[in-house]
Amino acid sequence: MKLGSTAVVVTSSSVATLGFPKNYYNKPSWFGQLLKTNMFPHHFPILSSSSSSASISTTTEDSSDAVAAAKPKQQHPWLIVGLGNPGKKYHSTRHNVGFQMVDALADAEGISISGVSFKALFGKGFIGNVPVMFAKPQTFMNASGESVGAIVSYYKIPLKQVLLIYDDLDLPFAKLRLLPKGGHGGHNGMKSVINHFKGNCDFPRLRIGIGRPPGKMDTANFVLRPFTKQEHEELDFMFQQGIEAVRILLLQGLNKSATFVNSTKSVEQLG
Repeated sequence: MKLGSTAVVVTSSSVATLGFPKNYYNKPSWFGQLLKTNMFPHHFPILSSSSSSASISTTTEDSSDAVAAAKPKQQHPWLIVGLGNPGKKYHSTRHNVGFQMVDALADAEGISISGVSFKALFGKGFIGNVPVMFAKPQTFMNASGESVGAIVSYYKIPLKQVLLIYDDLDLPFAKLRLLPKGGHGGHNGMKSVINHFKGNCDFPRLRIGIGRPPGKMDTANFVLRPFTKQEHEELDFMFQQGIEAVRILLLQGLNKSATFVNSTKSVEQLG
């Protein structure tokens, strides 16, 4: 007996293995007895020589179409990247708020970011039924694109499904802004990512406001300053908004997420 391209040899031992008595194999009427047990259909279609080829072809095509329809389309994962600098020295500083947002999101969704791949701390999971990957590049901020570019290239992720989360001096403290695309705005991490995307800026980004440095303080020193206790309280509230915004983005789309982000109020406004 031959199925497809695989030959199947029926022996007395194999019949016994299938659960048939050995004497079935030895008796000429064993196939008829199987029919009586309803293990096979009682009636088979009879094809004429002129129509058999066409019928078989049609059946094969129908089967292929059914399999194609039943097989779910492969879904590309979302890549969610927080930008920052590695090491304890930079932990909880303004320039690392992208890392903190990704940590808060991963923690809320029960996803571990403990692996190391593509020069980044890396984790995989799901938000709802959407596959996601989290990355925190460990290349230092100015070379973030080395890590992000490698991940996108390896997994062939469409840029519209790459969300960059990072700090923004031009937004008020703890204010969020979600945009579908845009330039780097002077942010060195974003400059590096866009360079590795060959100048393509058509990917969403969630900007987190850290405000402007007070007085004449140097910008480089300001972004590396840690947050105060009061600022941490405001950030915790903002992280919850960010978590909800990302969930809406993945499950309902960018427009609804942007509407949510742009209409939310800060702790001060609520007070």
